[in-house]
Amino acid sequence: MSLDALYWDASYEIVCCLIDTYPDIIIDDVGIDELYKMIVALPNFADDPALANEGILNAILREWYEEKMG
Repeated sequence: MSLDALYWDASYEIVCCLIDTYPDIIIDDVGIDELYKMIVALPNFADDPALANEGILNAILREWYEEKMG
């Protein structure tokens, strides 16, 4: 897992860290609020948590799903 700082606009890198950190999670069970908490808890997350919005979180969730299923 990369230790580069993560920012909201680095959705692919966030997804890679989520996959490494939560390899057995069932993505269909993850809601937006839980996803937000999971991302800001990543050790290398460096962005302002207040910048998150539903669009960003949905895009990350969709990309995570595609990476896991692809």
